[in-house]
Amino acid sequence: MAEIEVLLPKMGESVAEATITKWLKSVGETIEEDEPLVEIATDKVDSEVPSPSAGVLSKILYNEGDVVQVGAAFAIIGGEVNSSEGVKEPISTTEIKEIEPIIAEQILEPLANGKSNNEFIALESSRFYSPLVKSIASKEGINHEELEQIQGSGSGGRVTKKDMLLFIKSKANPSPKTVVTQNQNANIQKAVVPTHNAPNVPIGGNDEIIQMDRMRKLIADHMVMSKHVAPHVTSFVEADVTNIVMWRNKMKNEFLKREGEKLTFTPIFMEAIIKALKDMPNVNSMINGDQIIIKKDLNLGMATALPSGNLIVPVIHNADQYNLVGLAKKVNDLANRARLNKLSPDEIQGGTYTVTNVGTFGNVMGTPIINQPQSAILAVGAIRKKPAVIETPQGDTIGIRHMMFLSHSYDHRNIDGAMGGSFVKKVADYLESFDLNREI
Repeated sequence: MAEIEVLLPKMGESVAEATITKWLKSVGETIEEDEPLVEIATDKVDSEVPSPSAGVLSKILYNEGDVVQVGAAFAIIGGEVNSSEGVKEPISTTEIKEIEPIIAEQILEPLANGKSNNEFIALESSRFYSPLVKSIASKEGINHEELEQIQGSGSGGRVTKKDMLLFIKSKANPSPKTVVTQNQNANIQKAVVPTHNAPNVPIGGNDEIIQMDRMRKLIADHMVMSKHVAPHVTSFVEADVTNIVMWRNKMKNEFLKREGEKLTFTPIFMEAIIKALKDMPNVNSMINGDQIIIKKDLNLGMATALPSGNLIVPVIHNADQYNLVGLAKKVNDLANRARLNKLSPDEIQGGTYTVTNVGTFGNVMGTPIINQPQSAILAVGAIRKKPAVIETPQGDTIGIRHMMFLSHSYDHRNIDGAMGGSFVKKVADYLESFDLNREI
């Protein structure tokens, strides 16, 4: 048989290498497809790597304790094996009888002969799929989302040929439960949580009844929809904004005199958020079914409380095109006209990321709800004086610093903890590195 290189599979977005901890096979030993070949360890997880093919382990390229990069070859499978022990029968008669004849003809026979006219598209996944599994998926049109949901019966939960055949059979003869799952997967934007009737509320003689106005009803529906659609995760970071407080105190009177505008903290926070979004554009994204849409326009929404108690989110379109003075003027203009109910429809549409300032109400942090169809929202808390450790060349000391919490809520379907947490930390880094001697 031809020699096959065994590559270290991708094991997660932030994993670039792994350490060989134990070889489970020796050179010259036979191995079956999907049989564990080696144990590896990363900074996140320990796992086994299965053989992508049946054959003989002809060469080991790395010893135990060596570090291997993702995608690098670390072993070679080849040589002749005894048909009675090292190689599986391509496909058994029993297995073929278990599925529809047309599937057996179109999928199993080409695979049994070692041929396939279809190439499996590479998937961004932390799971390992053998070439056989990939070929079956490609031939049958099983997409990435369906493949990720198949429960594997192999070692470490890996998907095997038998799992694929059973899945194909279940698709050909779906049970009612399967149909429900497929219908849900067809439109991820629909809530996967069952609808519940609201409980009856007892009304006493001293209770006041206030009828929701139209805006409050829309807000309520939008918030419930967002929690149903997106699995929310919130990451928190505390930032030292002492330089920003001191700089603003120094510049605000001059800014008011020169520009005729108040200089608030909001545009300064927005500037840091815009920089972070340009560094990490995947946060500025939306989900459309099973697609992730990276928005090239950076349209920043700013949640604004109205005198009525309702909430509206005017949008600064192409916010990355404004300097700090421009952002300050835009923030003041939109906030003032929002409170006077003078915003145009275009000014409250098209947002790609939202900022909300819970510190305005004295709150130190919050867990904001994502403004659909966006994927994330950042809440800035109240700035408070606190004792903090200050690192200096002469050593650490305690000082009074202006501290603020940042709360970043994001959609865990397309933004994992590493990305969501790194983003809010990057915003904090930009705030903390603010130049105290900056001119405007």
